[in-house]
Order: sequence, then C-alpha cells, then structure tokens
Amino acid sequence: MEGVAHSIQLALAPVFMLTAIAGLIGALAGRLARIIDRGRKLEDRLDESHTPHKREAEYREELARLRRRARIVNTSMLLLALSATLISATVMELFLIEAVTLKTDRLIPWTFLSGVFCFLMALVAFLIETLLAGQSLNFGKRQP
Repeated sequence: MEGVAHSIQLALAPVFMLTAIAGLIGALAGRLARIIDRGRKLEDRLDESHTPHKREAEYREELARLRRRARIVNTSMLLLALSATLISATVMELFLIEAVTLKTDRLIPWTFLSGVFCFLMALVAFLIETLLAGQSLNFGKRQP
C-alpha cells in the first residue's frame, strides 16, 4: 500500500501539467471560435452584395489571414492533445510501476519529455497566432 501512495505522489506533478494543458485548450478554443465568427461575418458581407464590394479585396485578404490563424490554432490544439496523451501515459506508467511492479521505468523520461516538448511547441504556435492577430489590427487606419 505504501508503494501505491508513493506512486500517486509522483504522479501529481504531471497531473498539474494536464491542468495547464486543459486551460490552454480552453483559451485556444475561444480564439478559434472568434476566428470562425469573424470569417463567417466577412463571407456573409461578400455574399450579400451581388455587385463587387468596394472592400472585397480587403475582405478576401482578411479571410486568408483568418484561415492561416485557424490552421495555427488547430496545430496548437493538436500538439496539446498529443502532449496530454503523453503526460497521461507518464502518469499511468508511474502508477503501474508501483502497483503491478512493471519494469517500464525507462519509458517514463521519454513520454514525459515528449509531452513537455509538444506543450512547448503548442506554446510557440500560440505565440505565433497571437502575433499574427496583433498584426491584423489597424486601429484608426481604416478608411470610411
């Protein structure tokens, strides 16, 4: 019983990382929802006018930026899901080593570090997406 308690203690640190991953997935889902809403609004504006709209080129350019941002957000979410899977595998390994006396402890550093690497890459993708979002802001530069 003492071994199981020890393995649960060891598994707590990766579980906190899973909480961080879940929080970031939530933030990214919100960003993706806003990107989709904005894209739908622009597409509706383009569909409304049967004649060429004076801002059609601007709308199409913004739609292209939104597509790019959405792909980056989706990539980040994929990396986060992969990270969560690897961290969860680490937690299972830590528990099974003590509970069933498996000798798979050589796998633990690889699954954990791979999960951390995927998390890091997801953060880089998130940073890139936020920088792209900031570039598309044009406060006061729009002509009426």
